Order: sequence, then structure tokens, then C-alpha cells
Amino acid sequence: MTFSAETPVRARTGILLVNLGTPEAPTPSAIRRYLRDFLLDPRVVEAPRALWLPFLYAILLPLRPRKLVPAYQSIWTEQGSPLLVIGQQQRDALQAALGRDTPVALAMRYGEPSIESALQQFEQQNVRRLLVLPLYPQYSATTTASVFDAVFDALKQRRNPPELRTLHNYHDHPAYIQALANSISDHWQHHARGEHLLLSFHSIPQRYVDLGDPYQTQCQATARALIQTLGLSEAEVSTAYQSRVGRMPWLSPYTDEHIVELAQKGIETLDVICPGFSADCLETLEEIAQRYATLFIENGGKTLRYIPALNARADHIQALKTLVQQHTQGWESPE
Repeated sequence: MTFSAETPVRARTGILLVNLGTPEAPTPSAIRRYLRDFLLDPRVVEAPRALWLPFLYAILLPLRPRKLVPAYQSIWTEQGSPLLVIGQQQRDALQAALGRDTPVALAMRYGEPSIESALQQFEQQNVRRLLVLPLYPQYSATTTASVFDAVFDALKQRRNPPELRTLHNYHDHPAYIQALANSISDHWQHHARGEHLLLSFHSIPQRYVDLGDPYQTQCQATARALIQTLGLSEAEVSTAYQSRVGRMPWLSPYTDEHIVELAQKGIETLDVICPGFSADCLETLEEIAQRYATLFIENGGKTLRYIPALNARADHIQALKTLVQQHTQGWESPE
């Protein structure tokens, strides 16, 4: 019997960063594919399939993508989708911070790069311990749990899946809160402080919270921790929820309505940050920085200044590194 002289590759711990996803291009067909995958997820739309699917395929998918083309075109870069470009920057920066022995991969819940392709990459790198880190600071079944579903579905197809750990949320982690506070302080240092600070979180249907989703509670905890870290009074800051669709009640106050109220109360310079978004995307760059900025001015305000997401800031990457180190602590190499 002979044995190979090759040294076996040491088993590694891999870090899977996952964000929501993005169309591959700002075109009707690409947006339609993305919306279809997104809106077919039962975690996102908790409605009877017999009612939802006819509406989705007969009305929403034929009409909605074309309406979104100008919005996506307004934020698209030479490198592509901002969410994807920033995600790649985050992946590379975290890889550099952790070192080559801890592979880091980026995946999108909907679209490319897929979770399956990331898992295949890890297999080639002999990753036998996997930490899944959804880039959603606040947990919701519509986002974080959906990522877990997709990872579990992919792993259960494998004969010998890796050991698995999942990161549920980091909504009040001190490093994340400090990074947010730093980004606001940096903005104020360069642009002076606005009259009011608005924290705008993505909304979800009120019914989901009523059924037990902890998302709103975690958003409120993020807001309290951030206000305390900045040393602000509650009168200087407000919280609202954006991106609602349809007629059912969503978490409120709604950001667009609240911005109108602030303008009509005499606020002239409004600073807005979106603490639930780890990377800038359509909802921050177009909805807030463009549409809502115009809405603010139309109702009497002078300037709405959007404070960018944490993106690939050094303190954000350090916060992610800290999370990885804490959640992989004590993980022994498998036999």
C-alpha cells in the first residue's frame, strides 16, 4: 500500500457574509427576475399562495419592474450595483482583517453570488466549520431567518456538511453602535450638525411583529443605544420606518410622512441615517437621498443630508471582525 506524499489541507473555519441581493442590471428583465425570487419567498410575503401567486404573476411582475428601472439607473455605478460592489469591498476588507487562514465569502439571498456558489467555494478551501453572518443588524424572519432557510436547504443536500453556527443579530453590539456613532460624528465634523437627526429603519408589516417578530424591539434598542452613545436628547432624534408597500399597516411612523411633518414644523436641515442597512442600496441612495430629499424640500425644508451606511468603513469591518471572533471562540478543529 502506498500513501500520497501530499500534505492534507488543514480544515478551516469559513465566514459567510450574506446580504439581501440585487438585480444584475438596471433593466426590466433583470429586475423582474430579482423581484420574482424575492417575492416568492414565503418568509417575505406571508400570504396564502392561492391568493398571492396570481397577483404576483398577473399584475406585479408585469408592471413593477419597468417602474423601478429609473430608480435603479439613478444609483448604478460603472462597477455595477452599489450593494454588490460594497459587499465585495466588505468581504475583501474582512478577509484582510481575519487573515488568509479564515476564508470569507459573500453571498446574496436572492441573485448572485448565490449561497450555493459560496458553499462550493468553501468546499474547495476545505472549510469544515461555517459561521453564517447575515448583514442585518436587527433580526427579522423576513431577512435573517430567510438566509438561514437558504443555507439549511443547501447544506441538507450535502453528504458531509460542515459544522455550522449562525449569528442571529448584532443590533446592540457595542462595536456596531460605536461605528454608527462614529459615522454620524464624522458627518457632523465635515458638514456641521443638522437641526434634527432621523433614524430610518426598513419597515415590515405590523402583523409580523404582532405574531412575534422581534424586529421592532431590536430597532428601538439600536436607537436607544445610539442616542445614548451620541449624548443626544430624545427631542433631537426621531425614529421612523421606510419602504412600506401595499395597503396593510406596516411599522410606523412612516419615514416619508414623518419627513413632511419635520419640514412643516420648521426643521430646515435634516440629517438621516439608516442603521438597519449595512451597505448602501436602492432604499438608501434613491429612496432617502433622492426621493425623500425632494419631498423634504417640497414641504418647506431646505436640505436633507443622507449619512451613508457603514459600508466598508474601518470601524465597521472591525465590528464584524469582533463578531466573528466572539462567535467562533472555542470552535475546535473537527477530527
